[in-house]
Amino acid sequence: MMTTSTDRSDIEFRPATCSDGAALWALVRATATLELNSAYFYLLFATDFGDHCLIAESGGETVGAVIGYRPPRDPSAAFVWQIGVSPAMQGRGLGLRMLKAWRNLPANRDADCITATVATDNTASDRLFRALARDLGTSVEVREHFTSDMFPAPHPPEPLYRIGPLSREG
Repeated sequence: MMTTSTDRSDIEFRPATCSDGAALWALVRATATLELNSAYFYLLFATDFGDHCLIAESGGETVGAVIGYRPPRDPSAAFVWQIGVSPAMQGRGLGLRMLKAWRNLPANRDADCITATVATDNTASDRLFRALARDLGTSVEVREHFTSDMFPAPHPPEPLYRIGPLSREG
Protein backbone atom coordinates (compact mmCIF):
# COMPACT_ATOMS: atom_id res chain seq x y z
CA MET A 1 0.00 0.00 0.00
CA MET A 2 1.11 3.54 -0.73
CA THR A 3 0.62 6.07 2.08
CA THR A 4 0.67 9.84 1.99
CA SER A 5 0.20 12.27 4.84
CA THR A 6 -2.46 14.97 4.91
CA ASP A 7 -2.98 17.76 7.40
CA ARG A 8 -5.44 15.64 9.46
CA SER A 9 -4.75 11.98 8.73
CA ASP A 10 -2.88 9.42 6.71
CA ILE A 11 -4.33 8.33 3.39
CA GLU A 12 -3.64 4.84 2.07
CA PHE A 13 -4.05 4.09 -1.63
CA ARG A 14 -4.72 0.60 -2.99
CA PRO A 15 -6.45 -1.16 -5.87
CA ALA A 16 -10.14 -1.95 -5.43
CA THR A 17 -11.44 -5.42 -4.58
CA CYS A 18 -14.93 -6.88 -4.92
CA SER A 19 -15.63 -6.00 -1.29
CA ASP A 20 -15.25 -2.28 -2.18
CA GLY A 21 -18.31 -2.12 -4.44
CA ALA A 22 -20.71 -0.89 -1.75
CA ALA A 23 -18.22 1.69 -0.50
CA LEU A 24 -17.73 3.01 -4.05
CA TRP A 25 -21.50 3.38 -4.47
CA ALA A 26 -21.78 5.16 -1.09
CA LEU A 27 -18.86 7.49 -1.91
CA VAL A 28 -20.29 8.50 -5.29
CA ARG A 29 -23.69 9.05 -3.66
CA ALA A 30 -22.13 11.18 -0.88
CA THR A 31 -20.38 13.50 -3.33
CA ALA A 32 -23.80 14.62 -4.63
CA THR A 33 -22.05 15.81 -7.81
CA LEU A 34 -21.19 12.59 -9.64
CA GLU A 35 -23.69 10.61 -11.70
CA LEU A 36 -24.72 7.73 -9.46
CA ASN A 37 -24.90 4.34 -11.14
CA SER A 38 -26.53 1.24 -9.66
CA ALA A 39 -24.93 -0.53 -6.70
CA TYR A 40 -24.50 -3.53 -9.01
CA PHE A 41 -22.41 -1.40 -11.39
CA TYR A 42 -19.92 -0.55 -8.62
CA LEU A 43 -19.77 -4.18 -7.44
CA LEU A 44 -19.06 -5.28 -11.00
CA PHE A 45 -16.45 -2.58 -11.57
CA ALA A 46 -14.66 -3.32 -8.28
CA THR A 47 -14.64 -7.03 -9.14
CA ASP A 48 -13.83 -7.06 -12.86
CA PHE A 49 -11.76 -3.85 -13.10
CA GLY A 50 -10.50 -3.54 -9.51
CA ASP A 51 -6.85 -3.57 -10.56
CA HIS A 52 -7.58 -0.43 -12.60
CA CYS A 53 -9.43 1.35 -9.76
CA LEU A 54 -7.97 3.15 -6.76
CA ILE A 55 -9.37 3.30 -3.25
CA ALA A 56 -8.19 6.03 -0.86
CA GLU A 57 -8.72 5.15 2.79
CA SER A 58 -8.28 7.05 6.02
CA GLY A 59 -8.87 5.33 9.36
CA GLY A 60 -10.47 2.35 7.59
CA GLU A 61 -12.99 4.58 5.77
CA THR A 62 -13.13 5.07 2.00
CA VAL A 63 -12.51 8.80 1.50
CA GLY A 64 -11.85 8.82 -2.24
CA ALA A 65 -11.68 6.70 -5.34
CA VAL A 66 -10.69 6.69 -8.97
CA ILE A 67 -12.80 4.31 -11.04
CA GLY A 68 -11.17 3.43 -14.34
CA TYR A 69 -10.22 0.80 -16.85
CA ARG A 70 -8.12 0.14 -19.96
CA PRO A 71 -10.35 0.68 -23.04
CA PRO A 72 -10.35 -2.41 -25.31
CA ARG A 73 -10.24 -0.18 -28.42
CA ASP A 74 -7.37 1.90 -27.02
CA PRO A 75 -5.37 -0.39 -24.68
CA SER A 76 -2.46 2.07 -24.55
CA ALA A 77 -4.74 4.44 -22.61
CA ALA A 78 -5.91 4.34 -19.01
CA PHE A 79 -9.45 5.77 -18.82
CA VAL A 80 -10.84 7.59 -15.78
CA TRP A 81 -14.57 6.84 -15.47
CA GLN A 82 -15.21 8.65 -12.18
CA ILE A 83 -13.12 10.32 -9.51
CA GLY A 84 -14.70 11.12 -6.19
CA VAL A 85 -13.59 12.63 -2.90
CA SER A 86 -15.73 12.47 0.23
CA PRO A 87 -17.14 15.85 1.23
CA ALA A 88 -15.07 15.83 4.44
CA MET A 89 -11.82 15.51 2.43
CA GLN A 90 -12.53 17.96 -0.38
CA GLY A 91 -10.30 20.98 -0.85
CA ARG A 92 -7.12 19.22 0.32
CA GLY A 93 -5.63 18.21 -3.02
CA LEU A 94 -6.66 14.59 -2.62
CA GLY A 95 -8.08 14.38 -6.16
CA LEU A 96 -4.72 15.14 -7.77
CA ARG A 97 -2.84 12.83 -5.38
CA MET A 98 -5.30 10.04 -6.16
CA LEU A 99 -4.90 10.47 -9.92
CA LYS A 100 -1.12 10.23 -9.58
CA ALA A 101 -1.39 7.12 -7.38
CA TRP A 102 -3.98 5.63 -9.79
CA ARG A 103 -1.65 6.21 -12.73
CA ASN A 104 1.05 4.27 -10.83
CA LEU A 105 -1.06 1.19 -10.09
CA PRO A 106 0.59 -1.83 -11.75
CA ALA A 107 -2.40 -2.23 -14.11
CA ASN A 108 -2.10 1.39 -15.31
CA ARG A 109 1.56 2.35 -15.11
CA ASP A 110 2.44 1.22 -18.64
CA ALA A 111 -0.28 3.38 -20.22
CA ASP A 112 0.91 5.87 -22.82
CA CYS A 113 -1.82 8.33 -21.86
CA ILE A 114 -4.69 9.01 -19.48
CA THR A 115 -8.11 9.68 -20.96
CA ALA A 116 -11.41 10.88 -19.51
CA THR A 117 -14.56 12.56 -20.67
CA VAL A 118 -15.53 15.74 -18.84
CA ALA A 119 -18.85 17.52 -19.14
CA THR A 120 -18.35 21.03 -20.49
CA ASP A 121 -19.93 22.52 -17.35
CA ASN A 122 -17.56 20.63 -15.00
CA THR A 123 -14.88 23.26 -14.39
CA ALA A 124 -13.48 21.44 -11.34
CA SER A 125 -12.64 18.32 -13.37
CA ASP A 126 -11.25 20.44 -16.20
CA ARG A 127 -8.87 22.13 -13.74
CA LEU A 128 -7.98 18.78 -12.13
CA PHE A 129 -7.01 17.08 -15.40
CA ARG A 130 -5.06 20.14 -16.59
CA ALA A 131 -3.21 20.20 -13.24
CA LEU A 132 -2.40 16.50 -13.67
CA ALA A 133 -0.94 17.15 -17.12
CA ARG A 134 1.16 20.02 -15.74
CA ASP A 135 2.41 17.91 -12.82
CA LEU A 136 3.30 15.04 -15.17
CA GLY A 137 5.10 17.43 -17.51
CA THR A 138 2.95 16.59 -20.50
CA SER A 139 0.10 18.03 -22.53
CA VAL A 140 -3.65 17.64 -22.54
CA GLU A 141 -5.60 17.46 -25.78
CA VAL A 142 -9.35 18.08 -25.64
CA ARG A 143 -11.47 16.94 -28.56
CA GLU A 144 -15.13 16.34 -29.31
CA HIS A 145 -16.36 12.94 -28.18
CA PHE A 146 -19.86 12.64 -26.72
CA THR A 147 -22.13 15.37 -28.06
CA SER A 148 -25.36 16.47 -26.37
CA ASP A 149 -27.49 14.72 -28.97
CA MET A 150 -25.97 11.34 -28.05
CA PHE A 151 -27.53 11.39 -24.57
CA PRO A 152 -31.15 10.22 -24.09
CA ALA A 153 -31.91 13.17 -21.79
CA PRO A 154 -30.58 16.75 -21.68
CA HIS A 155 -26.87 16.58 -20.93
CA PRO A 156 -23.91 18.83 -21.72
CA PRO A 157 -21.36 17.55 -24.22
CA GLU A 158 -18.47 15.49 -22.83
CA PRO A 159 -15.28 16.04 -24.80
CA LEU A 160 -12.43 13.56 -24.46
CA TYR A 161 -9.35 14.67 -22.53
CA ARG A 162 -6.16 12.89 -23.57
CA ILE A 163 -3.19 13.48 -21.25
CA GLY A 164 0.16 12.38 -22.56
CA PRO A 165 2.50 11.13 -23.69
CA LEU A 166 3.36 9.72 -20.30
CA SER A 167 6.82 8.85 -19.10
CA ARG A 168 7.36 5.22 -18.07
CA GLU A 169 9.12 6.39 -14.90
CA GLY A 170 5.85 7.53 -13.28
